[in-house]
Amino acid sequence: MATPIKDTPVLTGKDARRFEQRMKDVRPLPKEDVDRMMHALKLFQKMGVFKT
Repeated sequence: MATPIKDTPVLTGKDARRFEQRMKDVRPLPKEDVDRMMHALKLFQKMGVFKT
């Protein structure tokens, strides 16, 4: 039998302010990082059969 999943704690105070600020200041990833991740994705897709 699986163990129950606990509720996610609510952020308050300084943690909540820091989280909100980071959500406002989202920066896109550099192109090199995106290219590296896409290359890794293609390698993983070649390794297995995935239904889409």
